[in-house]
Amino acid sequence: MCKPGNIHEGSLTVTGPYPTQPKRNAFHWSDEAEPHAARRKLILAKHPEIRDLFGPDIYIMHQVFFVVGMQTAVAYAIGVYNLSWWWVVGVAYMFGAFCNHNLFLAVHELAHSLAFESPLANRCLGLVANWPALFPFAVTFQKYHLEHHQHQGVDDVDMDIPTYWEGSWALNTVSKTLWVSCQLFFYALRPVFVKPKPAGLAEAVNLLSCLAYNIFLYQVAGHKAIMYLFLSTFLGGGLHPIAGHFISEHYVFEEGQETYSYYGPLNWIIYNAGYHNEHHDFPRIPGSRLKQVYKAAPEFYDNLAYHTSWSGCIFRYIMDPAVGPFSRFRRKKRVPSKAQ
Repeated sequence: MCKPGNIHEGSLTVTGPYPTQPKRNAFHWSDEAEPHAARRKLILAKHPEIRDLFGPDIYIMHQVFFVVGMQTAVAYAIGVYNLSWWWVVGVAYMFGAFCNHNLFLAVHELAHSLAFESPLANRCLGLVANWPALFPFAVTFQKYHLEHHQHQGVDDVDMDIPTYWEGSWALNTVSKTLWVSCQLFFYALRPVFVKPKPAGLAEAVNLLSCLAYNIFLYQVAGHKAIMYLFLSTFLGGGLHPIAGHFISEHYVFEEGQETYSYYGPLNWIIYNAGYHNEHHDFPRIPGSRLKQVYKAAPEFYDNLAYHTSWSGCIFRYIMDPAVGPFSRFRRKKRVPSKAQ
């Protein structure tokens, strides 16, 4: 079986070109349930010991404070020493992008309450992890992301899926390059236009905490410190190897397969987020233990296509006419899952 680019048990080629492939101009529509609930039942029936992996991982807190402190220190140094803009951009792409992406995935872990038993404690730590991104997103992300798990692929409910408007213009190499470069903004703004939710006290606290951080950093280190963090977010969410995980997770590279894992070295930077089939199968298991899910039940994952290169995934997404914003599964409604 061929697997995504590089996809393995197979691995789809990333060299191209792809002259025989038609442009993808429609979503993959399905009348079947998303695959994870049924597979979870089957795995737990055969490997009940996996339940021992459930529960919080306190080391997420340690990582969050370390990375937030490190990013703040680097931003401070860049501002105080007034480094040239070449340095600002270079350090943001080569270092800051990895740090801010690490914190984005920390917010993801905390959205699933995987650091503490207390939901409030997880939310508070998520506010801290949000700071170097500059823009408040932690609270809103949790609301939409949990729906992505509960209603994967459901039309106008799962906000992880691009809109028809995005798919209508991102159809060639140039436009898909632009889309990938700005995908983080599409990801963040899509729910505002498609399915806005009323803001509450938690969103206000999220906003005020980010403003306080931004103002403090600007006062002590100046505008280059702020620009460094902005570029760390923007560049790290676009044409950057670490951003390949956005595309690798659910874009269809192998006909009929809805979710893909990535088994490669960049997993250690972002909480093993590449183990995405395993994560959707067991969202109550923290990233630090997802490898153990695969090791415990390889027979459920070895027959699935998987990625080995996030850079290769981005390359194929841009270059292959058959892959694009429309390469996602949609379903009209949530379909009950039944283990076979």
